[in-house]
Amino acid sequence: MFGTSGIRGPVGDVVTGDLALSVGRALASTGAERVVIGRDPRDSGRFLMDALSAGLRECGADVINIGLASTPTVARSVEWKDADAGVSVTASHNPSTDNGIKLWNPSGQAFDADQREEITCVIEEEAFDLADWDATGEETHWGGAHDEHVETLAEAVSPADLSVVVDVGNGAGAVTADALYELGCDVETLNAQPDGRFPARPSEPTAENCQSLCEHVTAIGADLGIAHDGDADRMMAVDENGDFLSGDVLLTLFARQHVAAGETIATPVDTSLIVEDVLEEQGADVVRTQVGDVYVAERATEPGVVFGGEQSGAWIWADQTLCPDGPLAACRLAELVAENGTLSELAADVGEYPIRRKNVHVEDKTGLMASLSEAVTDRYADATTIDGVRVSLDEGWFLIRASGTEPLVRIAAEARDPDAADTVFETADAFVSEYAE
Repeated sequence: MFGTSGIRGPVGDVVTGDLALSVGRALASTGAERVVIGRDPRDSGRFLMDALSAGLRECGADVINIGLASTPTVARSVEWKDADAGVSVTASHNPSTDNGIKLWNPSGQAFDADQREEITCVIEEEAFDLADWDATGEETHWGGAHDEHVETLAEAVSPADLSVVVDVGNGAGAVTADALYELGCDVETLNAQPDGRFPARPSEPTAENCQSLCEHVTAIGADLGIAHDGDADRMMAVDENGDFLSGDVLLTLFARQHVAAGETIATPVDTSLIVEDVLEEQGADVVRTQVGDVYVAERATEPGVVFGGEQSGAWIWADQTLCPDGPLAACRLAELVAENGTLSELAADVGEYPIRRKNVHVEDKTGLMASLSEAVTDRYADATTIDGVRVSLDEGWFLIRASGTEPLVRIAAEARDPDAADTVFETADAFVSEYAE
């Protein structure tokens, strides 16, 4: 039922009103007495929120409905309202045909595997603890979540006198524009009207999808551009020349700025070597996780881990919140540029290594990965298998892992020069070719 990013899928098929009702019932039945709920702009979120709230109240929980809000706003509101849990009705960067449900702890951390399993078991066994007629919960509405988030960001980040373009992507990330304005930035927005059809561009903030942002930044001479997905848990960026920055470069910039000697960052197994190389120079360390911000957040709870992120655009500062907060990342990036120089110069100073990627369509990705993992670990004794199989070599690394949502096996390989990257990739590709036949 739950993936690494909660429940997500097509509305009317995977995600239904019945499911939302059951999740609400299960959450209240497992001890949540006070729950914050909010949604992204998808129209289906309206009835899913209604069903979720009904299930929670039917089992005795009180509901605080903050309406249309970014996912980090929902996650942070759990603590602000002294609640036991939060629920975002969102499919994040997925297309408009989808929706989903993601559960949050007061720390901002997404529900972990044990918590997700407990909810699943209650739903499957229909072990709901329905309240007596006179003990059902109540729903109240709180319209202050947006302003609270803006104020929190303005207090956490230094002022920045910059020109910034924010591409909200028709999503729920308007808090970014307001927070940057409070920090002293000159802000222009693109696609700021919430619309769950995402008519302006696909929700995921990729280089291909953000060409209008790139062009607008250069057209008005802005210092940088910010792009969000539908629920604003992701943040990607464009420099003053209109160049879209890779997630690995952003991760390295954030880590270099906020991690001191002896401290650690958490990042997935498919993150670039450049992060390790740069942090090694300043005496910091990198710990690898499974792919997915939920796993990054789990490691960020450990002593000494002060920052976490993945190149898809999820950034976590453990001293602020354990949820990926796209608006916070946008403000932190503006702060970095204001204090250290242009974004293009900062990115050039980091550099990038050549990386090769390939997706292979397979019928049985689970069976294939079992065979591949055995073959690769037989040849490379120090291969890691926390997510797929990853091999570190003198010249680089390769990773073979199954997609979490599609019938695909993904290959990634990186080295410090192009020829070595080709060689490492060919090694990985040969494994997949042999066992996929």
